[in-house]
Amino acid sequence: MSHTHPEGPELTDSERAFRAEAREWLAAHNPGRLPSMDTDEGAALHRAWEATLAEGRWSVVAWPEQYGGREASLTEWVIFEEEYYLAGAPTRIAQNGISLLAPIIFEHGTPEQQERWLRPMTDGSLVWAQAWSEPEAGSDLAGIRSRAVRDDERGGWVLSGQKTWSSRAPYADRGFGLFRTDPEAARHRGLTYMTFPLDVPGITVRPVHQLDGDAGFAEIFFDDVFVPDADVLGGVGDGWRVAMSTAGNERGLSLRAPGRFMAAADRLLDLWAERGADAPHLRDRVVDAWIGAEAYRLYTWGTVDKLSGGGDMGADGSVNKLFWSELDLELHETALDLLGPEAELRGPGAPSGGSWVDDHLFSLAGPIYAGTNEIQRNIVAERILGLPRGENRRAGA
Repeated sequence: MSHTHPEGPELTDSERAFRAEAREWLAAHNPGRLPSMDTDEGAALHRAWEATLAEGRWSVVAWPEQYGGREASLTEWVIFEEEYYLAGAPTRIAQNGISLLAPIIFEHGTPEQQERWLRPMTDGSLVWAQAWSEPEAGSDLAGIRSRAVRDDERGGWVLSGQKTWSSRAPYADRGFGLFRTDPEAARHRGLTYMTFPLDVPGITVRPVHQLDGDAGFAEIFFDDVFVPDADVLGGVGDGWRVAMSTAGNERGLSLRAPGRFMAAADRLLDLWAERGADAPHLRDRVVDAWIGAEAYRLYTWGTVDKLSGGGDMGADGSVNKLFWSELDLELHETALDLLGPEAELRGPGAPSGGSWVDDHLFSLAGPIYAGTNEIQRNIVAERILGLPRGENRRAGA
């Protein structure tokens, strides 16, 4: 059931009508929870769901109409996200493309790239893998070693090296990431943002199985893979600036819309109604989780006001990321404690089909992906609180 939430900002008649239309469409078309997208069956069903969303023009509501969007405002986008998650609709296999890559294509892509990549990512026919991390770099993007060497004769670049923890790579069509095009340049320079197909000679995708047994990540090995100039996104050597735009999207509004946590908090209240009598000591944690979800929702609406007024996320995206990743963990750990020994069960006979434990396993990754929380705390300390960098503290010790 859906619980009453405090009012957000005052909506216009048009925005209320938008909410009603979204709610009605989702009620008629939502398939509910699908098998994991990190399986053959689940990936196919999630691609089909993306096609259904695109057919209804709900796949990318904020995009221009020429690419399948509705040109919705930021407020309408948040409204749709709230309705989407409260309806219990499936997670999006297109998320890497729509939320992380598309804003970069709109800003830095050529008209040809926009035409070639944007529309297919809205209907599940072109799924993207995020290829940031490398074995010895982790969240330190400036430390990557994968290289791209110029090939003037063929008009492009030859990629070599390795990426790891590449989300969606086992079931994706293309990937995007940074490559070092000038090894003599400083760490943050000499990097170029490139995209590449995952089914060409020289590429090996080795699935990485997660705690739940599914392969949601992969290692990608590049053995002299040719990429034409047409697949370079932004200027050569300008990859750091382009990538920072992408990372900001991931940590901020685009990846973790508040509706996701509101829906989970509602489910937790339902679980409390069923099990709370046997675990009164968990009452305060249930209340705190629900308050946290509401606080995140109201914070998001505040951010909407800020952005609508011409502001930007800046380092606030790191605060945002810290909050939702820790909230997600605490919310799901509280649910497992409510379930007691049954929390160990998965499958059809488990409470809620085992969704609580599946979602908990995913929440464990929250403090790691989108830039580890340790990195985010450094950003908050240096850029918001104005504290000195670590090496300065050591020097002064």
